[in-house]
Amino acid sequence: MDFQLSDDQRALRSGMRDLLGAVFDRDRLRAAVERDGVLDRSLWRELGAAGFFALRLPEEAGGVGLGLPEAVLLFEEAGRALLPGPLVATHLAAGLVKGAAEGEAVVTAVAGGLPVAHLAEADAVLLVGVEPPAGEARGAEALTREALRAFVAAARPVRSMDPLTPLHRAPAGRVSAMETFRVASERTRADAERAPATTERTPAHAGRFRFEAALLTAAEQLGSAARTTEAAVQHAGSREQFGSPVGAFQAVKHLCADMLARTEPARAAVYAAAVTGDPVEIAAAKLLADEAAVRNARDCLQIHGGMGFTWEADVHLHLKRAWLRAASWLDGAGAEDLLAADLGSAGRLPRSSAAYGRPVPEAGGGG
Repeated sequence: MDFQLSDDQRALRSGMRDLLGAVFDRDRLRAAVERDGVLDRSLWRELGAAGFFALRLPEEAGGVGLGLPEAVLLFEEAGRALLPGPLVATHLAAGLVKGAAEGEAVVTAVAGGLPVAHLAEADAVLLVGVEPPAGEARGAEALTREALRAFVAAARPVRSMDPLTPLHRAPAGRVSAMETFRVASERTRADAERAPATTERTPAHAGRFRFEAALLTAAEQLGSAARTTEAAVQHAGSREQFGSPVGAFQAVKHLCADMLARTEPARAAVYAAAVTGDPVEIAAAKLLADEAAVRNARDCLQIHGGMGFTWEADVHLHLKRAWLRAASWLDGAGAEDLLAADLGSAGRLPRSSAAYGRPVPEAGGGG
């Protein structure tokens, strides 16, 4: 069997890298940092025009018609570039929230008890994994307009470790989040003749959203791990101490080798999980990618030495984002619990969409 990327997949990845190099270079990255992570709507629309968000929508629905493996390649490139914004939530909302596929709408998500990314700028909020009212289908709610305004009013800003990701604390607990939605929806229904509906629903399992979000987040982590490895090797080859490149020293060589040894197994796990869609394999991929992103960023910072700790260097941005992503959608404890449960069971979880509906450990919030 051939597990190599196809020519089309390589071209897709290369095209996205070229696009991000043109529209989100280092100057725009640092400008985003100075703006405290406020989203550039023009950049969001450029991503939409390139098919980033509509990649997996069917062609008859205006999408590109590709699959999860191709989405992973794009999100890997986004992770390399430290592209800010709730990319995962907006991608998952394509076809559910009007304007998400085209990049005209910014969509964030509430999943678990962690803070919500870019809530103040969001045009819609996905409530993933919140229990619906009795008798209604389990799915994901998209809050817009009045319901969104009520939700934002009940949230409060919190300090973010990542200067590119502003955060808000959602109303405490999943129940409170759903209550906010219900109250806003009841107000809207009472005024239905004068105002449009403020919520949309997808029949898809909330579990599908969580696992796909976890995999796409793992792909971003993979891209970050690869980028910090390259940055470390480049710096080790150009920086000199005692008349020799620092990369000539054994300790530095070992750090760079360890970074590569973490990145490539994570890449294999992420790519494999994208093909199978198996929740257990997604959990393993998230664990490996989180470890690679965090530890590689730390080692890259060490190789850069004192300058790596400065605000002007980009290494700290990769580390802070990696920490944030590691707690998102499926954190380490949740992934370990899922893997342990699978190892202790008689057989593997089924590699089908039915697996998304199984009970899973509580996942973190996402963006």
